[in-house]
Amino acid sequence: MHSQKMTANKQTLKTCINGHQFFKSSVCPTCPICEEERKPKDNFLSLLGAPARRALEKDGITTLEKLSTYSEKEILTLHGMGKSTLPKLNDASTKAGLSLIKNKLNLRSKNGDNTCT
Repeated sequence: MHSQKMTANKQTLKTCINGHQFFKSSVCPTCPICEEERKPKDNFLSLLGAPARRALEKDGITTLEKLSTYSEKEILTLHGMGKSTLPKLNDASTKAGLSLIKNKLNLRSKNGDNTCT
């Protein structure tokens, strides 16, 4: 639960459940201090901004091996993912000897199995 107090510049002082206080002008409840603390330090996810990282994590994409089973089109459909992230993902994949699937949209069932069209 967040407590809120308005300031003169239309930002809201919020307190996260961990007690961190921060100002935000949006309704986004994400605590930037908690987000920085949980940011990976040593894998490809550390190269990404928080929205893109959370989008991948939400779908269980936490390794380059798992990422390489997705197409670029699929990655771009994830909420929080933008076109500027693809070069970073492609670069990290290439350095690991992997790549995203190009020009093919895999349809994934809810249990994560792939069926190609």
